[in-house]
Amino acid sequence: MKSILILNGPNLNLLGKREPAHYGSLTLEEINQRLQTAAHGLGIEVRFYQSNQEGALIDQIQAAAEWADGVIINPGGYSHTSVALRDAISSVRLPAIEVHLSNIAAREEFRQRSLIAPVCLGRISGLGWRSYTAALMALVEILNDAE
Repeated sequence: MKSILILNGPNLNLLGKREPAHYGSLTLEEINQRLQTAAHGLGIEVRFYQSNQEGALIDQIQAAAEWADGVIINPGGYSHTSVALRDAISSVRLPAIEVHLSNIAAREEFRQRSLIAPVCLGRISGLGWRSYTAALMALVEILNDAE
């Protein structure tokens, strides 16, 4: 059975309360429940982790190299600032997809640049919570094609 780490960065624990016009009204737990249901239908295992701490996210990426087949990451604000998170993703060589709830291309200029995107297979943004399910389906297909 394939396993995927779904990693969420800073402030995503505030989903449902934080700027619902940009991020929607679902909580992170509600999004995770929807992803769990989708994963079950796809016959894969998903593990979830959220932290506001950059080092904790890096630790999870490094640990995933031992058990995961891929990573879906919403790095939050670290998308635009974290060389260390970028290097962690690059170092473990797991296929990764970057996701964002909001359409970052239509937001402030500083949000339009991602340090993470160049080390990911792709980026899905602007679909709200569906960005995650789109990434999950895409990553599973990519992993299946690689077999």
